[in-house]
Amino acid sequence: MQLDLNLLAALDALLEEGSVAGAAGRLHVTAPAMSRSLGRIRRTTGDQILVRTGRTMTPTPYAIAVRKQVHELLHQVQGVLAPSRELDLATLERTFTLRWHDSLVALSGPALLSAVREQAPGVRLRFLAESSLDTPELARGEVDLEANANPPTAPDIRAESVGETHLVIVVRQGHPLTRVKTITAKRYAAAEHVAVSRRGNLSNALDDALARLGLTRRVVATAPTEAAALEFARDSALLICVPEATTRSAVGDLGLAVLPLPLELPSAPIYLSWHQRYDSDPAHAWLRGLARTALATCGTP
Repeated sequence: MQLDLNLLAALDALLEEGSVAGAAGRLHVTAPAMSRSLGRIRRTTGDQILVRTGRTMTPTPYAIAVRKQVHELLHQVQGVLAPSRELDLATLERTFTLRWHDSLVALSGPALLSAVREQAPGVRLRFLAESSLDTPELARGEVDLEANANPPTAPDIRAESVGETHLVIVVRQGHPLTRVKTITAKRYAAAEHVAVSRRGNLSNALDDALARLGLTRRVVATAPTEAAALEFARDSALLICVPEATTRSAVGDLGLAVLPLPLELPSAPIYLSWHQRYDSDPAHAWLRGLARTALATCGTP
């Protein structure tokens, strides 16, 4: 059955106004156009809807019985086809799931949560650890926002660069490299290293940069997170390379030293990613704005 939703609006106006002229004025159409709509409604329902009684029109028993239902249905349809874009943060109740790199959670998570709690106390945040595999949670709607150094490849995933950071060397206080005037690529390569990789990869872009200089390094272990990797450096001669932003809070607490990396590498970007289904979602757009501000503190946009 082919239904014209315009007839629902016309029927609601006819029942509210009780006349063709009144309904036409309400919907800003001509009286002949409204008469044609009434004719179609009569053919569709098999009921006269409005019948003439003297100089006025009277609703039929059927019309009286469905008047409230028609009005409610029209409001429901309008809510679906033209949802309100007004966002009441004070009454918003929603849980957002975020899959962020662990260092970004540590650096920016507290600021984001504080802003959310201040503006929308009914909103909850679920921070998930990054997976060791590429997973389609964004596309499936299981994750609302991702934040890491990887730009998305799927065409239905939106992303924007919200900042960047560069790599530095982290060693224990008193490490031999802390006593040299200049750290060269050769000295860097000669040390033993712990690599950060949630997938357990023993090589990365650092090894490619060293290879271009004819150098290699020895990676003795991998750690799944930067926080875990830093622990390896506390009481050993091992070198760790992490984004500079990671060191702002962790290094001082752990008694570690930060040294410049003697390799030319591009800055590591920070991407905020989401599925395109949330482009026009007011609550999601609000959260993206707060996340963008929080993540910007990790580097220089």
